[in-house]
Amino acid sequence: MKVVLINGSPHANGTTFRALSEVADTLQLNGIETEIITVGNEEVSGCKACCACVKLGKCVKDDIVNVLVEKIQNADGVVVGSPVYYASINGTLKAILDRVFFAKKSFAHKPAAAVAVARRAGTTATLDIINKYFMINNMPVVSSTYWNMVFGSNGTQAEEDKEGLQTMRMLGQNMAWLIKCIKKASETGIEPPEIEQKIKTNFTK
Repeated sequence: MKVVLINGSPHANGTTFRALSEVADTLQLNGIETEIITVGNEEVSGCKACCACVKLGKCVKDDIVNVLVEKIQNADGVVVGSPVYYASINGTLKAILDRVFFAKKSFAHKPAAAVAVARRAGTTATLDIINKYFMINNMPVVSSTYWNMVFGSNGTQAEEDKEGLQTMRMLGQNMAWLIKCIKKASETGIEPPEIEQKIKTNFTK
């Protein structure tokens, strides 16, 4: 069992990394393998809407996006963390997620969680944006005892946010429990529900 944690910050060891590390440590204590991948410092472009990925099953531009598609595809769960930039997610992360979730094979029924970090505000809006990627893809959204956020301008300041770090630990506990429940269900013959063929409503009048 494995969870991929995506660090959307350009700072490999900043506040976002500290928050994700707390989640990762808890997952490992529960027997779940983890991998933190820093993507906020990648040079990436946004989605070009060429739709080549529909046939290829991956993005036509072969960069970190295709790496993440495969990593998430082979994982049992995913956590996406972002710093707050102007009350939203990191622009690089946004470009990456747009392409990852458009080029995906299938992430359905993989537990997923969003994590936001900030000096002061904008975390709830950031969480909302990240969660929407999961909610449109049949992915169970993992919660905690508070909104999944940690405060601090750097990793050192984040240490002072005891409540935030506790929230990360409970997030890790809940994700580990859910992954194990899904695994146990599969072993006993309980499979995820089939996904109906997509219906698109078009208003013509």
